[in-house]
Amino acid sequence: MKILFAIPHYYHYEAGGRFCSLAQEPQVRKKAVAACLSALWNIFGREQRMLHIARRAAIPANQDLSHDVDVVVCTTRGQHLLDQLPVPAQLYTHHATQVEPLLLGFECQALLRDALGRYDYYAYLEDDLILLDPCFFHKLAWFDSIAGFESLLQPNRYEVADSMVARKVYVDGDLRPRVTSGVREVQASPEITAEAFGAPVRFRPALNPHSGCYFLTAEQMTYWAGQSYFLDRDTSFIGPLESAATLGIFRAFSVYKPVREQAGFLEIQHVGTQFLNQVGTELPLADNDPS
Repeated sequence: MKILFAIPHYYHYEAGGRFCSLAQEPQVRKKAVAACLSALWNIFGREQRMLHIARRAAIPANQDLSHDVDVVVCTTRGQHLLDQLPVPAQLYTHHATQVEPLLLGFECQALLRDALGRYDYYAYLEDDLILLDPCFFHKLAWFDSIAGFESLLQPNRYEVADSMVARKVYVDGDLRPRVTSGVREVQASPEITAEAFGAPVRFRPALNPHSGCYFLTAEQMTYWAGQSYFLDRDTSFIGPLESAATLGIFRAFSVYKPVREQAGFLEIQHVGTQFLNQVGTELPLADNDPS
């Protein structure tokens, strides 16, 4: 596959800032962005090898799971950390803009639209997310073949830590219905069940469509870019960052996620413990199923 990743990146430290791009110290932020970029090439890039001990050589590996990857990092007003990252600049193309920082995600949408006809997948990824599943795009293609282009599968976003009440937490749980009902009636879409790897896998309409990312086929990207609301810069879904990542795709497609019992079937890591820190304090542990 040929995959284009568009990544918004902004950094300007403000003590007590609400967003990670404002609140985190430079070293913490640099580590997060570097991990995001490196993973795209380490997991999906062509240059992967296996040590052949008998031949004393490093031979090609993962040819069937690697892809042709292009990465564009979109920044604004010179406020970024790209020139300080511990990764080669050859891993990405820098696209500089002068837009409002909170609207960078919409600039990424324009980049993806302008590349129509050149890629199989068009991906948007916030700069503190890490993809670690080599089968990620094969799973997406499999779901698309079952559900059709009108349905879009989103990953479950999670955080991990070694010394917390919960070691792994999926952070985008269900929203109150009123948050999404003005855009789409989620319950109108049916649950989807299909067999994968010899076992049934279930997908439900997402009561929280946000994942900080999206991954569209060429057909889906073409369809979305042709809608009247594409690039309207509507920020009414929670806030500007969430709207740029989610509102447009939620209008265009029936958004699905793997059910909670199988959340890890398609997942993406959020760097840090911003949400996980709340478990056991602001968010009590509950063993009963709210559904």
